[in-house]
Amino acid sequence: MSGLLVPLTLSLGAAPAQAASCTTSTGPYQKQVEKFMGRPVDGRQSPADCKAIQTFQRWHAITPTIGYAGPVTWRTMNTILAQRAAGTNPNKSGACPTNKGRIACVDLTRQLSWIQDGAKLKYGPVPVRTGRDGAETRTGAKKVYYRSIKHWSTLYKVWMPYSQFFDGGQAFHSVTKSMYNPPGSGGCVNMRPADAKAYWNLLKNGDDVHVYGRKPGT
Repeated sequence: MSGLLVPLTLSLGAAPAQAASCTTSTGPYQKQVEKFMGRPVDGRQSPADCKAIQTFQRWHAITPTIGYAGPVTWRTMNTILAQRAAGTNPNKSGACPTNKGRIACVDLTRQLSWIQDGAKLKYGPVPVRTGRDGAETRTGAKKVYYRSIKHWSTLYKVWMPYSQFFDGGQAFHSVTKSMYNPPGSGGCVNMRPADAKAYWNLLKNGDDVHVYGRKPGT
């Protein structure tokens, strides 16, 4: 079973080069962002606040990367908090069916996915990156119908490793970018390479997929 690894700030190694500018403006979500980052919660932007926020923004390609505590930055952090709260019981609400045997569940609201067998968790939960506004990952009951371990997208002209299609052109597949990179995918369920490989090894054609919820910001 894979743990849910969603870093607060600097657990990914050396950060990219420092951005050239850092805003002095206090954002509308300043206190929430300060709390998330482990900064003193005073609701006022400081140089240290800005640098910490910039680091988070650079890791997840949130632009503009100026250290502003705006809606996209806070929405991303809030999603991470919701994922952490899921713990090892992501289906506590029972929203994903437990009467179908092996099933891959996708919760758009929390940007989480996991595989369960009945009510037993088999893998996950793991963070995913789903469809952006206007190209939403479609909800409902699906089935894996086509698998391609090294798929080439003729639409986007990119490789889609460990592709498992479950609804038209929408599939689970590996990407190398952050799971929190806005605005989202073209409709597919993007996964970290290790998670996409695990899904490849656990699922097969005909297995059920259940997608529910609504992605934040769509």
